[in-house]
Amino acid sequence: MKKYLLLLISIAFLLSSCKEKVNSPVSAGDNVYRYYCGEKDGFKVWIVDGALIRKNIFNEFVYGGNDQRYPFVPLNEIWIDNSISSEEYETTLAHEINERNLMARFGMTYFDAHDSSLALELVMRRDYLKVSSVHESILPRVSPIDFDSTQEIEDLPDMIKLKNIYRVPLRFVSGVKVWVVDGYAVRRDIYPDFGFSGNDRAYHFIPENEIWIDGSITCEETEYSIALELKEREKMSHGMLYDSAYVEAVKITDKLRAANQELILKQKPVIKTNPIVRDTGIKIQ
Repeated sequence: MKKYLLLLISIAFLLSSCKEKVNSPVSAGDNVYRYYCGEKDGFKVWIVDGALIRKNIFNEFVYGGNDQRYPFVPLNEIWIDNSISSEEYETTLAHEINERNLMARFGMTYFDAHDSSLALELVMRRDYLKVSSVHESILPRVSPIDFDSTQEIEDLPDMIKLKNIYRVPLRFVSGVKVWVVDGYAVRRDIYPDFGFSGNDRAYHFIPENEIWIDGSITCEETEYSIALELKEREKMSHGMLYDSAYVEAVKITDKLRAANQELILKQKPVIKTNPIVRDTGIKIQ
């Protein structure tokens, strides 16, 4: 009888432990939040630590998530996996918002909402390709040199035509157009030392009033790179030499990182839920 009671107690303890593990918050040292992107269509958009989520919460979390598909995502938040590149950010964000709204407003299944969102991505990608191709077709030839007239690929002509460089038109900021570009192609065909980002004051091959963001960097670094290029470009436009302008620009990104860290520390721990996923929307609005 004692053995039987001990067995029941052990089973109850194990069940209790499993339940506690499923519903317990991620520890404070394992904060999944990485960068706050602001609001989009009424949702708070966060870039999150995808690897940590796959390790501690749900091992199939990829690209992004929303509060309808994943109950562990707080209400009215959209999560973007920090593993994805800057080139994938806009389509992923649009996908998650569309998927969430279809599930929430119409009670649509995840699979149907997901397929609809993939179709939306396809439209966006084709539109980006069209816009990029048109943009390149009307650009004048550019010089493959940097601010101090260094040409790193010696067999290039003095003036070149940009081709298959542009990927995603991001936004206008202070009269400057920000583009995601194919960084690999830039390094292969124009300037091997191009990394992360650049602007038209630092590189003569970047057209007037443009900032380029390397499509291979993570989405988490995109906003820091944009801020750096804007400040560096501003300083160089007022006569500051590149090296000094770069140092000043890095100071801006340091401040942004510190401010972002303060926001992260204010976030509540993420709660592991049971179930981890929903297959059908719950029509909350």
